[in-house]
Amino acid sequence: MAGVSRSSVAAAVLIAVWLLESAAAVWIDLPEKGTKCVSEEIQPNVVVLADYAIMFEGNAYNHPTMAVKVTSPYGNTLHHKENATVGQFAFTTSEAGNYLACFWIDNEVKGGANVNIDWKIGIAAKDWDSVARKEKIEGVELELRKLEAAVEAIHNNLLYLKAREAEMREVCERTNARVAWFSIMSLGVCIAVSVLQSWHLQGYFRKKKLI
Repeated sequence: MAGVSRSSVAAAVLIAVWLLESAAAVWIDLPEKGTKCVSEEIQPNVVVLADYAIMFEGNAYNHPTMAVKVTSPYGNTLHHKENATVGQFAFTTSEAGNYLACFWIDNEVKGGANVNIDWKIGIAAKDWDSVARKEKIEGVELELRKLEAAVEAIHNNLLYLKAREAEMREVCERTNARVAWFSIMSLGVCIAVSVLQSWHLQGYFRKKKLI
């Protein structure tokens, strides 16, 4: 029993670590002119934490700076910073959809630059060191707490996906119903036009005494 218990705990710890390390680190190339954006589809009530930094090889006195703007799916500005070389933004999502982070160079520098963005979403954004100090837990107990949070996040994500599936199914059903009614109306119009054309041609032929 002890061996089984230890292997189960080890598997649970590995799953928790894998889920916690699923934060996305992204590199993007910024041109001299133009904007580069990254997006992430996130459900409501999720904590988002991101660090960003500009990397540039060249003269330290001619270092590029960038502007950063983060917007919600409805276009609300969540973070806006100019003349930045490093920075961080954090927020809790209030609506589901694609959250957009856009970057562009905002000073006169020849050549582009690279930007490193470290996205952390949900349990990956949680400060587990603070949790461990506050609740005085460590080792396997801490990893099990992480696993519990990961399972809860997965459950919430499944509920969100189920709701999205139901919403999409309802939209498809409404669309199919509209297409069906449109097809029936189109068929009715075609039949009516055919009858009118036949009636008109019969009248024309009678008038010309062709029939």
